[in-house]
Amino acid sequence: MRGQTPGLGVKSASVYLAGGCFWGLEKYLSLLPGVTKTDVGYANGRTEHPSYEDVCRGSGHAETVRVEFDPDILSLASLLEAFYEVIDPTAVGRQGADVGMQYRTGVYCEDEADIDAARRSLAALEARLGRPSAIEVRPLRHYFRAEEAHQKYLDKHPAGYCHISPARMERARRFLVRSQNPNCPPRRPPDSAPAGPS
Repeated sequence: MRGQTPGLGVKSASVYLAGGCFWGLEKYLSLLPGVTKTDVGYANGRTEHPSYEDVCRGSGHAETVRVEFDPDILSLASLLEAFYEVIDPTAVGRQGADVGMQYRTGVYCEDEADIDAARRSLAALEARLGRPSAIEVRPLRHYFRAEEAHQKYLDKHPAGYCHISPARMERARRFLVRSQNPNCPPRRPPDSAPAGPS
Protein backbone atom coordinates (compact mmCIF):
# COMPACT_ATOMS: atom_id res chain seq x y z
CA MET A 1 0.00 0.00 0.00
CA ARG A 2 1.26 3.44 -0.85
CA GLY A 3 0.27 6.86 0.36
CA GLN A 4 1.33 9.79 2.48
CA THR A 5 1.53 9.95 6.26
CA PRO A 6 -1.22 12.39 7.35
CA GLY A 7 0.10 15.73 8.54
CA LEU A 8 3.74 14.87 7.91
CA GLY A 9 3.99 14.88 4.13
CA VAL A 10 6.13 11.73 4.32
CA LYS A 11 5.68 9.17 1.58
CA SER A 12 4.72 5.77 2.90
CA ALA A 13 4.60 2.25 1.47
CA SER A 14 4.05 -1.09 3.17
CA VAL A 15 4.78 -4.75 2.65
CA TYR A 16 4.27 -7.84 4.80
CA LEU A 17 7.24 -10.20 5.19
CA ALA A 18 7.26 -13.70 6.67
CA GLY A 19 10.64 -15.21 7.47
CA GLY A 20 10.65 -17.46 10.51
CA CYS A 21 10.15 -16.26 14.07
CA PHE A 22 8.82 -12.73 13.86
CA TRP A 23 10.64 -11.51 16.96
CA GLY A 24 14.04 -11.35 15.31
CA LEU A 25 12.80 -10.43 11.85
CA GLU A 26 10.88 -7.44 13.21
CA LYS A 27 13.95 -6.15 15.05
CA TYR A 28 16.18 -6.59 11.99
CA LEU A 29 13.79 -4.87 9.58
CA SER A 30 13.16 -2.00 12.02
CA LEU A 31 16.87 -1.14 11.87
CA LEU A 32 16.99 -0.61 8.10
CA PRO A 33 17.37 3.02 6.99
CA GLY A 34 14.06 4.13 5.49
CA VAL A 35 11.85 1.82 7.56
CA THR A 36 9.45 4.01 9.53
CA LYS A 37 7.31 1.49 11.43
CA THR A 38 7.06 -2.23 12.09
CA ASP A 39 4.70 -4.52 13.94
CA VAL A 40 4.12 -8.27 13.99
CA GLY A 41 1.09 -10.38 13.29
CA TYR A 42 -0.43 -13.34 11.52
CA ALA A 43 -1.09 -13.33 7.77
CA ASN A 44 -2.95 -15.35 5.16
CA GLY A 45 -4.37 -18.12 7.32
CA ARG A 46 -7.71 -19.90 7.40
CA THR A 47 -9.32 -18.13 10.37
CA GLU A 48 -9.90 -14.61 11.62
CA HIS A 49 -8.29 -13.07 14.71
CA PRO A 50 -6.12 -16.05 15.62
CA SER A 51 -4.16 -16.22 18.85
CA TYR A 52 -0.51 -17.25 18.99
CA GLU A 53 -1.66 -20.64 20.26
CA ASP A 54 -4.06 -21.01 17.29
CA VAL A 55 -1.20 -20.30 14.89
CA CYS A 56 1.05 -22.85 16.61
CA ARG A 57 -1.77 -25.42 16.38
CA GLY A 58 -1.96 -25.02 12.61
CA SER A 59 -4.37 -22.22 11.69
CA GLY A 60 -2.43 -21.71 8.45
CA HIS A 61 -1.16 -18.22 9.24
CA ALA A 62 2.44 -17.13 8.75
CA GLU A 63 4.26 -15.19 11.46
CA THR A 64 4.63 -11.90 9.59
CA VAL A 65 6.14 -8.46 10.00
CA ARG A 66 4.27 -5.46 8.63
CA VAL A 67 6.87 -3.01 7.36
CA GLU A 68 6.12 0.62 6.58
CA PHE A 69 8.87 2.45 4.74
CA ASP A 70 9.66 5.65 2.87
CA PRO A 71 10.13 4.71 -0.80
CA ASP A 72 12.15 7.89 -1.37
CA ILE A 73 14.79 6.38 0.92
CA LEU A 74 14.31 2.62 0.62
CA SER A 75 12.90 0.93 -2.47
CA LEU A 76 10.89 -2.27 -2.24
CA ALA A 77 13.62 -4.01 -4.23
CA SER A 78 16.29 -2.96 -1.70
CA LEU A 79 14.08 -3.93 1.22
CA LEU A 80 13.61 -7.40 -0.26
CA GLU A 81 17.36 -7.78 -0.80
CA ALA A 82 17.88 -7.04 2.90
CA PHE A 83 15.15 -9.58 3.74
CA TYR A 84 16.84 -12.29 1.67
CA GLU A 85 20.06 -11.80 3.66
CA VAL A 86 18.51 -13.18 6.87
CA ILE A 87 16.41 -16.08 5.60
CA ASP A 88 17.11 -19.47 4.07
CA PRO A 89 15.18 -18.93 0.83
CA THR A 90 14.98 -22.63 -0.04
CA ALA A 91 13.79 -23.96 3.35
CA VAL A 92 10.19 -25.19 3.38
CA GLY A 93 8.23 -24.54 6.55
CA ARG A 94 11.22 -23.70 8.71
CA GLN A 95 13.84 -21.07 9.48
CA GLY A 96 16.71 -21.81 11.82
CA ALA A 97 15.52 -23.98 14.69
CA ASP A 98 11.87 -23.04 14.11
CA VAL A 99 9.83 -25.66 12.26
CA GLY A 100 6.21 -25.41 11.12
CA MET A 101 4.21 -23.76 8.37
CA GLN A 102 3.83 -20.63 10.48
CA TYR A 103 7.56 -20.15 9.88
CA ARG A 104 7.33 -20.27 6.08
CA THR A 105 8.80 -17.46 4.01
CA GLY A 106 6.56 -15.07 2.13
CA VAL A 107 6.12 -11.63 0.64
CA TYR A 108 2.53 -10.38 0.86
CA CYS A 109 1.43 -7.19 -0.87
CA GLU A 110 -1.71 -5.09 -1.07
CA ASP A 111 -0.95 -3.50 -4.48
CA GLU A 112 -0.67 -5.40 -7.74
CA ALA A 113 2.33 -3.26 -8.76
CA ASP A 114 4.15 -4.35 -5.60
CA ILE A 115 3.34 -8.00 -6.30
CA ASP A 116 4.85 -7.64 -9.77
CA ALA A 117 7.95 -5.96 -8.31
CA ALA A 118 8.29 -8.70 -5.70
CA ARG A 119 8.03 -11.40 -8.37
CA ARG A 120 10.77 -9.74 -10.40
CA SER A 121 12.94 -9.54 -7.29
CA LEU A 122 12.31 -13.20 -6.52
CA ALA A 123 13.13 -14.22 -10.10
CA ALA A 124 16.48 -12.43 -9.80
CA LEU A 125 17.17 -14.20 -6.49
CA GLU A 126 16.36 -17.59 -8.00
CA ALA A 127 18.63 -16.87 -10.95
CA ARG A 128 21.47 -16.23 -8.48
CA LEU A 129 20.61 -19.38 -6.53
CA GLY A 130 20.30 -21.50 -9.67
CA ARG A 131 17.16 -23.17 -8.31
CA PRO A 132 13.63 -22.33 -7.15
CA SER A 133 13.08 -20.75 -3.77
CA ALA A 134 10.43 -21.58 -1.20
CA ILE A 135 9.36 -17.94 -0.82
CA GLU A 136 5.72 -17.37 -1.68
CA VAL A 137 4.71 -14.05 -3.26
CA ARG A 138 0.99 -13.50 -2.87
CA PRO A 139 -1.64 -10.84 -2.35
CA LEU A 140 -2.27 -10.07 1.31
CA ARG A 141 -5.63 -11.65 2.14
CA HIS A 142 -5.61 -10.57 5.76
CA TYR A 143 -3.28 -9.61 8.57
CA PHE A 144 -4.11 -9.72 12.25
CA ARG A 145 -1.85 -7.88 14.67
CA ALA A 146 -0.29 -10.21 17.23
CA GLU A 147 -0.68 -9.93 20.96
CA GLU A 148 1.12 -7.05 22.66
CA ALA A 149 3.60 -9.43 24.30
CA HIS A 150 5.04 -10.15 20.84
CA GLN A 151 5.36 -6.52 19.72
CA LYS A 152 8.96 -5.18 19.83
CA TYR A 153 9.83 -8.36 21.70
CA LEU A 154 13.60 -7.95 21.50
CA ASP A 155 13.38 -4.34 22.68
CA LYS A 156 11.59 -5.63 25.78
CA HIS A 157 13.82 -8.71 26.12
CA PRO A 158 17.28 -7.90 24.66
CA ALA A 159 18.59 -11.36 25.58
CA GLY A 160 15.54 -13.11 24.14
CA TYR A 161 15.56 -15.79 21.47
CA CYS A 162 16.56 -14.60 18.00
CA HIS A 163 17.55 -16.64 14.95
CA ILE A 164 19.29 -13.61 13.38
CA SER A 165 22.87 -13.01 14.52
CA PRO A 166 24.05 -9.75 16.16
CA ALA A 167 26.35 -9.25 13.17
CA ARG A 168 23.38 -9.30 10.81
CA MET A 169 21.56 -6.83 13.04
CA GLU A 170 24.52 -4.48 12.85
CA ARG A 171 24.63 -4.84 9.06
CA ALA A 172 20.99 -3.75 8.93
CA ARG A 173 21.90 -0.43 10.56
CA ARG A 174 24.50 0.14 7.83
CA PHE A 175 22.55 -1.22 4.89
CA LEU A 176 23.24 0.64 1.66
CA VAL A 177 19.83 1.66 0.36
CA ARG A 178 18.83 2.64 -3.14
CA SER A 179 15.96 4.99 -3.82
CA GLN A 180 13.30 4.15 -6.40
CA ASN A 181 14.38 7.37 -8.10
CA PRO A 182 17.08 6.31 -10.60
CA ASN A 183 18.65 9.78 -10.40
CA CYS A 184 19.13 9.51 -6.64
CA PRO A 185 22.49 8.00 -5.58
CA PRO A 186 22.65 5.24 -2.98
CA ARG A 187 22.66 6.59 0.55
CA ARG A 188 24.02 5.40 3.84
CA PRO A 189 22.76 6.31 7.29
CA PRO A 190 24.66 9.33 8.67
CA ASP A 191 26.79 7.30 11.09
CA SER A 192 28.04 4.82 8.50
CA ALA A 193 30.01 6.89 6.00
CA PRO A 194 32.86 4.91 4.50
CA ALA A 195 36.14 5.31 6.33
CA GLY A 196 38.77 7.46 4.68
CA PRO A 197 42.31 6.37 3.92
CA SER A 198 44.20 5.21 6.97
